[in-house]
Amino acid sequence: MKFKLSLFCLALVVYTVPAVGQKLEGQNLPEVFCTEQGAIGGYDPVAFFTEKKPVSGNDSIAYQWNDATWHFASLENRETFKANPEKYAPQFGGYCVYGTASGHKSPTIPETWSIIDNKLYFNYNLQVQKLFNKNQKGLIEQANLNWPTVKKQ
Repeated sequence: MKFKLSLFCLALVVYTVPAVGQKLEGQNLPEVFCTEQGAIGGYDPVAFFTEKKPVSGNDSIAYQWNDATWHFASLENRETFKANPEKYAPQFGGYCVYGTASGHKSPTIPETWSIIDNKLYFNYNLQVQKLFNKNQKGLIEQANLNWPTVKKQ
C-alpha cells in the first residue's frame, strides 16, 4: 500500500510540475492595454521609433503577441516587431507610466508617447505627460518597482 501511495505521489509531482512551470512563465508577460482596435489602440509600435509619430496600423497587417493583436502600417514594421517584440512594445503593457508609478493601471492615448533610453512609454493624457516630463527618471524607476504588482490588477 505504501509503495502504491508513493508511486501515486511521484506521478502527481511529475505530471503537475511542468504545468506549474509553464503557467509561471506565462505570468511573466505583461498584460497589454488594448482597445477594440487592438494593442495600444491599433497603433503601429515600430512607427514610434522609425517615424517619430503615432501611425495607425492596418487591420490586415496584424500579429498576435503577448495575448494581444498588434497592428502595423507596413509589412516591414510587422517583421521588425516579430524579430524583437520586447524592443518595440511599450513599457508597462502600454499602460500609463505615471499611473503605474502611482500604483494603478491607466489607459493611454498615442499622442502622449515618449521614447526614453530606447524604450516606448505612454501617458494617460497630455496633462499627465507634462507631470511625467518633470521627473521622468524617478517615475520610471517607481513604475518599474510597482509593475509586478500593478500588472496583476
